[in-house]
Amino acid sequence: MTLAQRIAPELSQQQRYFQRRERLPLRREHLWKIESGVVRTFTSLENGTVVTLGLWGVGDIVSRVLSKADPYYIECLTPVQATAIPVTESDHLRPFFIEHIHQLQTFLEIVHSRPVDEALHKLLTLLANKFGSDVSQGQRIEFHLTHQEIAETIGTSRVTVTRLLKEFEQQGIIERLNKQFILLPGHQPFWHYQI
Repeated sequence: MTLAQRIAPELSQQQRYFQRRERLPLRREHLWKIESGVVRTFTSLENGTVVTLGLWGVGDIVSRVLSKADPYYIECLTPVQATAIPVTESDHLRPFFIEHIHQLQTFLEIVHSRPVDEALHKLLTLLANKFGSDVSQGQRIEFHLTHQEIAETIGTSRVTVTRLLKEFEQQGIIERLNKQFILLPGHQPFWHYQI
């Protein structure tokens, strides 16, 4: 019996649907398990700067309980279906917590990559691998992030993201399809050297 099968019967009444841009309620006594869609967790600094803490999808666990950030928000980037799991049930969630830690470490590596074009490429690769689907050209990222959201994720400006995405397109690293990106295979993004 899988973890989902063990906890689903007890919690089916706590499953909720959220629209894009809606925020999941912050409950100290519950964790949210993402059943479908994509959410981002973020905080804001005193100067108003938004800091993305992570991007989460199907099977991931998010909660105010898992962060010391204050304030802390969970925002839907797509329509989302999530199940509220009482913290008291969390003994069975150890594999999800380990995966949460692994994803945070990967995310930190991306956020701290420099130069910023490398950080952007690593972010697009993560999104394609985690939230993408294979298409004939490469991997299509199945949801839309605005240039501002991308900038907040990698710690740069919206203008820089817009410029870099245009350069990526010209270099054949990505292809745009409506509001989605396709990461094209076989392209090593950048070659940097220092003098």
